[in-house]
Amino acid sequence: MSAEGPTASPIEPPPRRPKVIKTNQQQVFLYVVLTLLLSLATVWAGRTLVHNSETLTFAVGGPNSDEALFAAKLAALLKNNASRFRIKIANNADNGKAIAQFDRKQADLAVLRTDAKVPLRARTLAVLEHDLVLLLGPGNKKIKSLAELKKKKVAVLAENESSLAFVRSVLDVPDGPDATKIQMAPQGATFDKLFAPANGFGAVIAIVHASRAVRDKSYQQVAKRGGFTLNAIDEAKALARKFPGISDETLTAGTLSTSPQIPEDDLDTIGLEWLLVAQSRMSPTTAGELARIVYENKSALGLDNGFATRIEPASVEKDAFVIAHRGAADYINDDTKSFMDKYSDLLYLGAAAFSIIGSIFAAIYAKITRIAPEKASELSTAILDIGERIEHAHSLDQLECLQDELESILRGAVIGLRDGTISTDGLDTFKLGYELVRDEIGMRRDYLKRHASENEQAARDAGSPQHDDSNVVVVKTAQSA
Repeated sequence: MSAEGPTASPIEPPPRRPKVIKTNQQQVFLYVVLTLLLSLATVWAGRTLVHNSETLTFAVGGPNSDEALFAAKLAALLKNNASRFRIKIANNADNGKAIAQFDRKQADLAVLRTDAKVPLRARTLAVLEHDLVLLLGPGNKKIKSLAELKKKKVAVLAENESSLAFVRSVLDVPDGPDATKIQMAPQGATFDKLFAPANGFGAVIAIVHASRAVRDKSYQQVAKRGGFTLNAIDEAKALARKFPGISDETLTAGTLSTSPQIPEDDLDTIGLEWLLVAQSRMSPTTAGELARIVYENKSALGLDNGFATRIEPASVEKDAFVIAHRGAADYINDDTKSFMDKYSDLLYLGAAAFSIIGSIFAAIYAKITRIAPEKASELSTAILDIGERIEHAHSLDQLECLQDELESILRGAVIGLRDGTISTDGLDTFKLGYELVRDEIGMRRDYLKRHASENEQAARDAGSPQHDDSNVVVVKTAQSA
């Protein structure tokens, strides 16, 4: 019987330590991309909401008219200040056609003088200019009343034909032969020419912008030559009551000329207003914002010829000739709600919604991107795998490798429990599995040691001489014989 030592099986490489930390890089990358896209979309939506461009059509007369030049300045101001409003200028043959376009709801803004037919839907945003009615007589002749003018040939010095109709209505001159006495002065005509005997005008009614009249030096030059006399219109208050579009004005001493002083004393006359109007359907927010822009940029909106250099707030009285737009009135009365007043409730609701949505996203983010704790019970699989390989360990060296693996898993579990990368879920199962495999390794070690001892003893026995019992028996038999 040959003695052979224990068969040494090849040592199996220890299995790779199972991953304790789980990450999903694809999900993390996808979530980061979606977060960036959502952020960009939110910023874009907010910017669009705040700076959403609103185009307003502004109906005006000819390109060189005062209202057209004012509209162009307002459009440039809004553009330069990066306002959400844009102005589209719609030119017409004259201001009357522009008002008609506004009345047809084909324009959002217009400029009208208060002697015009006011559209029902017009609401005032601002008073741009005042027109003064100046009653001038030749030389030193005074005109005591408007009734006296009906006997005279009168020249109307103004920029448009609508002023002629206005003067005739104020003087209560019906269409007919008497109406021809009130004529439109030729363009470019001066006071000297109009009062010349050849023309035969007994009076001139000049309708001029107040801002332009104070700059016009021609009044002073003609007055020095004794060319005219400025007369008061004593019926100013009565006319203002009779014609709602007319305002009674007071010319302070020295308004037209300081040397000589014209007028010498404060003088009553009548006037008209140029109004910036908007459609009544325009939202109060838009109207209030436009009114604010106009009021706060008076110096930038005034024309070189003086028009709109003294912009005034719209009249908020209920009996105003053209009532103020509600948005403009709120701004003028300082009733405009602040951003917080308007949107406080919405902000609170938004904050609550954002908190809920933010919590959901935070949970999703944490779920996707955080290091997921390994359950302690999941490590039992690796331990049981070691247990299954114990019976295939035919040497103490192989068994020691399995013991090192088991201790490595235990050490990793202890570190993970400390760092939070391993949860206590299933810890009892892990402990039970660990103790079971540890005991199996111990029993396998004892078995291998006993088996090794038995093999050694068998080897020693096989090497010593053996006695032949049959020979002994024969000897004993012979002696007894």
